[in-house]
Amino acid sequence: MTLRVPVLLGGVVLVALLLNACMKAGDAPAPKAAAAPAPAAVAPQITIKFAVGGPDTLPIFRAVKDYFKPQIEAKSNGRIVVELYPGSQLGDDVKLLESLRSGTLEAAGPTSAPLVGIVPEMAIFDIPFLFRNTKVADFILDGKIGQELSAKLEAKGLYNLAWSEMGFRYLTNSVREIKDPRDVKGLKLRTMENPIHLATWRLLGANPTPMPVSEVFTALKQQAIDGQENPVVAISGWKFYEVNKYITLTGHVYSTLSFLYSKKLFDSYAKEDQDLIRQIAKETGIKGREIARNDEAKYIEDIKKTGLATFTELAADQKKAFQTATASVWNLVSEKAGPDLIKELKAELQKAPD
Repeated sequence: MTLRVPVLLGGVVLVALLLNACMKAGDAPAPKAAAAPAPAAVAPQITIKFAVGGPDTLPIFRAVKDYFKPQIEAKSNGRIVVELYPGSQLGDDVKLLESLRSGTLEAAGPTSAPLVGIVPEMAIFDIPFLFRNTKVADFILDGKIGQELSAKLEAKGLYNLAWSEMGFRYLTNSVREIKDPRDVKGLKLRTMENPIHLATWRLLGANPTPMPVSEVFTALKQQAIDGQENPVVAISGWKFYEVNKYITLTGHVYSTLSFLYSKKLFDSYAKEDQDLIRQIAKETGIKGREIARNDEAKYIEDIKKTGLATFTELAADQKKAFQTATASVWNLVSEKAGPDLIKELKAELQKAPD
């Protein structure tokens, strides 16, 4: 009996030690699972609201609708979305420029005329009979002059991503056929709110009356005004030929369109998005020019088919008479744009192709 007691006690102690060890092992916390990798950063969604003060037939609007929108949405895999607002839905050109600069609108396609109030040098495009054809216009827009003007717009909070075109401006009225500067005398004509345009028509003896383009048709119909001046695309799109019988192909001003973007908003984008937007916008500007040039003859023929208006095309000597009557506008533009730019412009025009 004396020999069994130590053995039994030793066994009990051994079992107790083993149980204690097992309990401690069971109480040990389970190893932590590896942390899940952080989700990859997702580029933000961008909505580009593009607006024009004119109708949806404007070349720049059609180019944005048919080319820029599908291209940018496809190449961004739907992350960049384009919304379109034609027909002054978000305001006329002046209002759109205010929205761009304040950062409440992404992009717009205005003419150059209202830009003169922001960048006075833009007044050069309002000089009557400045470009003899579209080749000269392209040379100036895509060259040194166009680049300098784009830099000035950038300094005012506007990126000019592309120069485009609305075409040469023509005169319409409901009173008489226009063949000579004296035929313009006394006509009450709608013009844009632009000092150079106003001065040009006053030199011809007209009574220029600025108003938003969206109000012009009603004013013509009610005979509050006698006529207006615009490219054929606008004459067709706004149906001015329905209330103005006489259309004279004066070609007195070449009307540009720009693909402008809010600098405030554009600078907030990632560089990859900026590069994509810039490239496709540049291509869109070229598409807009092509549309304008292909469509002008078509719009003229379409209006002729209605039988509602007649067209008068000016001979070279007749155009010369209008040029002479408005020649002093160059001096007025020089006061706004500066004599150095006017000198440079004249030099570039001498280099332009025929």
